[in-house]
Amino acid sequence: MTAASPTPPTPDAGPSPEEQRALLARPFALAHGDPLPNRLAKAALSEGLGRRDLSPGSRIRRLYERWADNGTGLIVTGNVMVDRTALGEAGNVAVEDERDLADLRAWASAAKAGGARVWVQLNHPGRQAPRTLTPRPVAPSAIAVPGTGGLFATPRALTDDEVVDLVARFARTAGIVCRAGFDGVQVHAAHGYLISQFLSPVTNRREDRWGGDAEGRRRFLVEVVRAVRAEIGEHRSLSVKLNSADFQRGGFGEDDSLEVARVLADEGVDLLEVSGGTYSSAAMLGVDSSLKESTRRREAYFVDFAERVRREVPDLPLMLTGGFRTLGAMSEAVASGAVDVVGLGRPLTVEPHAPAGLLDGSVTSSQVRPRRSGIRTLDNLTELVHYSVQMWRMADGRDPAPDRHPALNVAQYLARNGRDSIRSTRRGL
Repeated sequence: MTAASPTPPTPDAGPSPEEQRALLARPFALAHGDPLPNRLAKAALSEGLGRRDLSPGSRIRRLYERWADNGTGLIVTGNVMVDRTALGEAGNVAVEDERDLADLRAWASAAKAGGARVWVQLNHPGRQAPRTLTPRPVAPSAIAVPGTGGLFATPRALTDDEVVDLVARFARTAGIVCRAGFDGVQVHAAHGYLISQFLSPVTNRREDRWGGDAEGRRRFLVEVVRAVRAEIGEHRSLSVKLNSADFQRGGFGEDDSLEVARVLADEGVDLLEVSGGTYSSAAMLGVDSSLKESTRRREAYFVDFAERVRREVPDLPLMLTGGFRTLGAMSEAVASGAVDVVGLGRPLTVEPHAPAGLLDGSVTSSQVRPRRSGIRTLDNLTELVHYSVQMWRMADGRDPAPDRHPALNVAQYLARNGRDSIRSTRRGL
């Protein structure tokens, strides 16, 4: 992190660092559940630390003990899968019954020890699952992930009864984790996973009630949100993570996303997190050429879309993740009204206590930047493996090693997860 400057502001310099910090330190009230203590959030990061039996275990608990007092008012866990037979990557945690309830309670207790609200991200990979983990994947339609060289099996189209069962699975998992002590849940509807597949006309070619038009394509998400709310009640928080666009020709675009945002506002969602891309077009990593240079200068990759949502759906609370690195950009995003909460992901794997430094004035920015080689698949590999290894180090009780050579990270990842996992990561999975 960059140390704060003692230079006093000039009259024309805008808000002072003290004013910027005070803005980010303000609590944020939610329609359901306890208010967030401040405007900084640890966004979901797939930890890859679940045990072989798909339970959380001690390593993931140790990682969240490290993050518990890092200064964020909200912590969102990585993927927790709602079906033990449908895994997106090695090390996933899956919850479909109460067999691991004691373990989940210990995880919740560790993560909440510093006073942050902690939400569990709920997910199902759909077709986006390596065949070594999920040999018979399901999806809205039987359309394979393109250009994967056999890494992913062609999915089978879900029946109507199976779609209804999946809605119930999301709700059941939400109820279990809330009973374990988590403060709420986030439904993952972005990045090319199952709900995102239902939303996109590229991957959803159904003609029944779960497809056919935009309303049909978003029906699965709406039913999941309603079922989850009914299960967790009015005193727990419910968030959704949604793509601004998937950056695929003929796919889910900003107009589609805006309409989904309107529907989610009507459903009383407590916080919408804006992201973008799929793992084959990884805009959320900051290595994708589709991001405008003006957007990069503002740091937040999807701030233009967030501003559009704010104008057209003003009552929907917004969280924006992706690209934030400086106190000034974070406070400006909140002060302008574009967003209510700033999400931080990768910086917290290298600088785990960065938010506390931003709030107490000891630092003003993060030094984490995307690593670019000019070869997109290699960029995705370098990014994801680097930050995964940092989380694993903290899970083992060690400090991050941000300057470690990428080849060592790749070798460690390969030794732990196998060659298919590296192939998957090269495609961003």
